[in-house]
Amino acid sequence: MSDLAVRVDTASQVPPYEQIRAQLAALIRIGRLTEGERLPTVRQLAADLGLSPGTVARAYRELEAAELIRTRRGAGTRVAALPSEPHTHDAYQLATLARDFTSAARSLGAGTEDILTAVRDALDPGAASSAAADSGAEGPRTADVSTHVTGVRNGLGRQA
Repeated sequence: MSDLAVRVDTASQVPPYEQIRAQLAALIRIGRLTEGERLPTVRQLAADLGLSPGTVARAYRELEAAELIRTRRGAGTRVAALPSEPHTHDAYQLATLARDFTSAARSLGAGTEDILTAVRDALDPGAASSAAADSGAEGPRTADVSTHVTGVRNGLGRQA
């Protein structure tokens, strides 16, 4: 797998398998994981994340059902070709992520405007960098907020 991280927030209301599925699906859809790229085995990813293999297997099954990955005996699990039709987002999942982010940002003491600014900066990082340079700030606050949002216990780094 690339220099990408899959993280599981054990304090989140989102089940671990869904966190894994959503993160891998997003990485595939944005092209950070490319067609043919090999994913870690179920056992390896489960061990790296400190989860049961059944949890990772469920995430992989759902990714296969969505035709984002394919598993072949002896060839492992690989990223499939992206479907030609555009993908629509999951409104429920988006709302859950927004609630989790907002709650974590508020626990850091961020107000509504700070939260909205962080989201805008994340959506358009180039504008945030130029705005930060204009204001003399060190950089966008988004990175600080997002680092704390996950409450991550486990991560997965590069798999050779």
